[in-house]
Amino acid sequence: MRCQLGQDVGYSIRFEDVTSEKTKIKFLTDGLLLREALVDPLLSRYSVIMVDEAHERSLSSDVLLGVLKKVMRRRSELRIVVSSATLDAENFLRFFSSGGDDEQNGATGNGSIVSVESRAFPVDIHYLSEPCENYVERAIRTVFEIHASEPEGDILLFLTGREEIETAVDMIAERMQALPPHTDKLLSLPLYAGLPVEQQMYVFEPAPEQTRKVICATNIAEASVTISGIVYVIDSSFVKLRAYNPQTGIETLTATPISKASATQRAGRAGRTKAGKCYRLCTEAAHSSLADTTVPEIQRSNLAPTILQLKALGIDNIARFDFLTPPPSDLIIRALELLYSLGALDDYAKLTKPLGTRMAELAVEPMLAKCLLSSPDFGCLSEMLTIAAMTSLQGNVWFSHDEKRKEESARRKFAVEEGDHLTLLNVYTAFITKGKKDMKWCQQHYLNFKSMTRAVSVRNQLRRYLERFGIDVSESLAQQPVGKVGGMPMEEQVRRCLTSGYFAHAARMAADGTFRSVSGDVVLHAHPGSLMFNRKADWVVFGEVVETGEKTFIRDVTKIEKGWLMEYAPEYYRVRGA
Repeated sequence: MRCQLGQDVGYSIRFEDVTSEKTKIKFLTDGLLLREALVDPLLSRYSVIMVDEAHERSLSSDVLLGVLKKVMRRRSELRIVVSSATLDAENFLRFFSSGGDDEQNGATGNGSIVSVESRAFPVDIHYLSEPCENYVERAIRTVFEIHASEPEGDILLFLTGREEIETAVDMIAERMQALPPHTDKLLSLPLYAGLPVEQQMYVFEPAPEQTRKVICATNIAEASVTISGIVYVIDSSFVKLRAYNPQTGIETLTATPISKASATQRAGRAGRTKAGKCYRLCTEAAHSSLADTTVPEIQRSNLAPTILQLKALGIDNIARFDFLTPPPSDLIIRALELLYSLGALDDYAKLTKPLGTRMAELAVEPMLAKCLLSSPDFGCLSEMLTIAAMTSLQGNVWFSHDEKRKEESARRKFAVEEGDHLTLLNVYTAFITKGKKDMKWCQQHYLNFKSMTRAVSVRNQLRRYLERFGIDVSESLAQQPVGKVGGMPMEEQVRRCLTSGYFAHAARMAADGTFRSVSGDVVLHAHPGSLMFNRKADWVVFGEVVETGEKTFIRDVTKIEKGWLMEYAPEYYRVRGA
């Protein structure tokens, strides 16, 4: 619309709002629209709401559709558009037309299906004749085969995550050296959600003369972004999906085979501007055995944040809420147990006041919200605000660098023996005091300047939330040297505060240096990027779990005392009788 961003057209994402009173068209995430419903349950500011990419069946968009269905009963004038490239349209129409419990009536109400035929060019699909053992290696070989024998056109390579992508980008650059001198070059570029925005932008720029672009991407490139010039797609046929195990209480990111719907979507990326080719790194038989669609996120996720939000929206009876696909009961039970033990729900599963309602309003997940809201009691509000901001960043604060040794020694300068959270606190404090928000200082210390400035703004936003709750946030980092508060060292205050929120993510070290979950069922490894990698600790709490290959890694790890688990989570932990 050629207007200034934030005027007639604006956007709103977590911790960033670029809109004004003049805004007529607003782009925002499904999660943020749900947050707006906390303040304005009928979403009265909007006359049309369009939910795009609905086929991805993300947790927030599924819940949002259920909330919109309720809103429509009260606001008949509201227009809702549900759109997607590979949508099972009949299902969505049935969902909005049914009265909730009487799914059988098949009434189509005022809804209708509109198909917009887009011009797609033909895409040739190629399969492997034999299964491959290492799809990253096979993908790189395919890149060079295409480069050697196919006419011009850029390549889009689908992999599962950051580590694979960085490996692939390095391998392509390395093998480029072996090409004959006068061959066209290959330019390999990464694309994943945690990548700094300015680096993400490179993928949209046309390749230099006599150069073919190879974009190594996660499923972010499947539907969320369109890159022009792509003629060849290489599909690893895998994706990293969140999977929550209600028995262990651990949510992992695991590489799993994609669905046929995803494979179709990926192949379609090759036929946008002219006829293309898609190379699937699996056999045709393996492809035909894939599931038709991806399991909706709501059936495999930790539902604690969702249930907390639904309760805050006044939807108390979760079992009666109109889900597009109902979640399994054990996921709901586990979420209610966790929220109860965090103090967000009372004995009747109602939101507690003020803790539960405040936890729902904070734009962070429940365990972290509990730490933040408990921090004044532990005398470490300032520190906890910083830790919350640093752990909420999508990107990494450290720059991965070729000179690994220098990077490690730079990290060690900030390292605190007690673990990652206090180390992140140190990094932030140094950035604010010594770094003076200075790019050069960040480069010397292998820190990502963009991520660090983002942490400052996220911290300010969280501080404003707490201010709104009437919590005294007057103390500043400068006035609070890390020392003793009430006779207890500041580090201990912070570790106790972290235990009060992350008690469900506790583990103890085994004799072989790995960790075991409290139940003892799961073997966990400190992530190589964690300070606890190859270090001794009896008991720890952790923020995140990532499964790669054979191992389950824990990130954001801090040492704690076993006794604190009983002290801060008596409802959650019982000591077994001798």
